[in-house]
Amino acid sequence: QVQLVESGGGLVQAGGSLRLSCAASGRSFSSAGMGWFRQAPGKEREFVAAITGGGGGTYYSDSVKGRFTISRDNTKNTVFLQMNSLKPEDTAVYYCAARPNFGGNWFASRTYNYWGQGTQVTVSS
Repeated sequence: QVQLVESGGGLVQAGGSLRLSCAASGRSFSSAGMGWFRQAPGKEREFVAAITGGGGGTYYSDSVKGRFTISRDNTKNTVFLQMNSLKPEDTAVYYCAARPNFGGNWFASRTYNYWGQGTQVTVSS
């Protein structure tokens, strides 16, 4: 069983930055792919970014590419999402998720097995 706990959300002005963290419990963290998704009110959950177990591979949605950076520290069982140049349309609940490190579609939420409870990010204009 894997438990994921997000932190770091909050209220920020447009153009500002936030850093989200996701702490994972359980063994074999370094062998798990990790991802961030978000869900805005009235919208479906959407992929934001993902990173392979060793950290050598990353994936981003077009809407955040160049502004957000995903990283991980396997010694601390933690994955991060650095969000810069935030826009009001980035406002959402952000979820951390874990998946197998190989195979499947990294962009699809159905390939992730474990989910955190989410953290709210609000960007004011």
